[in-house]
Amino acid sequence: MSEKTIAKKAALVDEVIEKFNNAVSAVVVDYCGLTVEKVTALRKQLRETGVEMKVIKNSILTRAADKVGLEGLKDIFKGPTAIAFSSKDVVAPAKIMADFAKEAESLEIKGGVIEGKAADVAEIMALAKLPNRKDLLSMLLSVLQAPVRNVAYALNAVAEAKEGVA
Repeated sequence: MSEKTIAKKAALVDEVIEKFNNAVSAVVVDYCGLTVEKVTALRKQLRETGVEMKVIKNSILTRAADKVGLEGLKDIFKGPTAIAFSSKDVVAPAKIMADFAKEAESLEIKGGVIEGKAADVAEIMALAKLPNRKDLLSMLLSVLQAPVRNVAYALNAVAEAKEGVA
């Protein structure tokens, strides 16, 4: 192998290391059997939530995972492999991939990374069942509003009762 090729591969490994370090979660899938249209639709869905999907050689993924210290990923880097990185939302790649896998049976989730730790398929599927960040924030907001709303109802009831007496 020429020095130029080795340098290109080393640069690719460094790029993947940076993606692993910046990602809060990543999902590894086998995309074999998907049509170009389906892959394009999947990439569009992922892009809309700020998730980046890349097809990367298994040898480069393995080297990057070793350098980052992600144990247990070597077994899933076999066959056609695509990986979706998310640097903002932990749930987004798992949720989108799991939903897409229901529609396209040829998409198989192999595993992934959750907050710097290797995760198996069961952990990725459990993560996919959680609400996304936006839904969690709306739930938190409604929980925070409930006491204020109850006080407002109580004050309104007292005011109406006093008006009825007068």
